[in-house]
Amino acid sequence: MTSIPAPTAPTSLILYLLLIGLVAAERLVELITARRHTAWSLARGGREYGRGHYSAMVALHTALLVGCVVEPWVAGRPFVPLLGWSALAAAVAAQGLRWWCIATLGKRWNTRVLVVPGLPLVETGPYRLLRHPNYVAVVVEGVALPLVHTAWMTALGFTVLNLVLLRVRIGCEDAALTDGGRLRAPASVHSAGAAS
Repeated sequence: MTSIPAPTAPTSLILYLLLIGLVAAERLVELITARRHTAWSLARGGREYGRGHYSAMVALHTALLVGCVVEPWVAGRPFVPLLGWSALAAAVAAQGLRWWCIATLGKRWNTRVLVVPGLPLVETGPYRLLRHPNYVAVVVEGVALPLVHTAWMTALGFTVLNLVLLRVRIGCEDAALTDGGRLRAPASVHSAGAAS
């Protein structure tokens, strides 16, 4: 009696899963960094805003990574070189922008919306060019990361839900900065002192 060999995952899928694992590890580093920054902000009288949407944001970003693993595996999504390599380049660029934001904000960067009284708006780095550069990175990564291995349903689902969440999140940040008396007319602001 001959046995049928178990199907093996293509090398591209194994490498893609490794990439998703690296992104997940990076997210853990972000959460550890945010926890330290939260303690720093609270010790200086920081006030948290928008606590109610935070768990939805964590769930959505977790679902993105899960979808990136499950969809290519279960649906047999192929690696399409032109799409995959382009999406990988965009995902790497998004990571670069995210860490530029983190480096620019320093201890003021956070995954939560925290405003420390008396600190001026950050208007350097990517914040001199964009009002919410970190969210540009999130949007790009949410499309690009799944498309590295043609997980188009994950990219579409995340993008739609993320746009709804970002509307809430950006409104929360702008309200927090206004409440702190630090936000000038919205059209003229290119930065935020909270995580953005």
